[in-house]
Amino acid sequence: MQMAIEFPEKDGKPGTSIPIEDIGIVVLDSPQITLSHALIAALGDQNTAIISCDAKHLPYGLMLPMFSHHAFTEKMYQQLESSLPLKKNLWQQTIVAKISNQAAMLRSVGVADGKMQYYLRLVKSGDPQNVEGRAAAFYWEHLFGDKSGFTRDRNEVGINAMLNYGYAILLAIVARGLVASGMLPALGIHHRNKYNPWCLASDIMEPYRPYVDRIVLQISEDFPECDELTPEVKKMLLQVPVIDIEIDGKKSPLMVGMQRTTASLSSCFEGTGRKILYPELN
Repeated sequence: MQMAIEFPEKDGKPGTSIPIEDIGIVVLDSPQITLSHALIAALGDQNTAIISCDAKHLPYGLMLPMFSHHAFTEKMYQQLESSLPLKKNLWQQTIVAKISNQAAMLRSVGVADGKMQYYLRLVKSGDPQNVEGRAAAFYWEHLFGDKSGFTRDRNEVGINAMLNYGYAILLAIVARGLVASGMLPALGIHHRNKYNPWCLASDIMEPYRPYVDRIVLQISEDFPECDELTPEVKKMLLQVPVIDIEIDGKKSPLMVGMQRTTASLSSCFEGTGRKILYPELN
């Protein structure tokens, strides 16, 4: 089955088609786009995430199939009935993986990671001391250079806007993987914001964030004068699903590796596994 794409507003521009089974994410970034219901249903059958953008061309909405796993109800109850000690342990694993990848990012730009290694040793079950936040403060202070004056603020423009765009793509990939593994993206192991419908996705994406950071860092170095989300910048950020990652010595595109991560989380809820498989940034 093919997704047919036409450009009626551009006279003479030929249409094209893409096999639907090859599509993991569709980003809708123009008010002139129309989709047929048959296409939406076909994309849903392939567990494709559909992202819609707002008037500022930033990701705003996310559409996913409701039931992508054959044993959805069983998986749902396993997730709902998971114990608090298990959730705290899973959050500890998540934060250790995140800080480890942040440390690797800092090493890649020539920053000594001794303090990050110190923070790693402090992470306890459930991270009651908020080591994640302390490590993040050090990370953002040094990632773009001590003289950059960068401050992470999701409401700012420039580098922050690029990070937000990349993280939105990443969130969609995580949510897609969770649904495919039979889990509810809204029910987190740590995040519990009642206004966040993607709490579990927000949890599991944490160790993957440095992969987005690396792309944004490269953009900031290659285009130092660029301070907005141009089509070229968005095109580079849309490479997030296909960048190479490594999990347990096996390399794969990020979107494929994400399925290993979400499947391992499902095994933890099921009681047949004890470890979430997260990537190690090199």
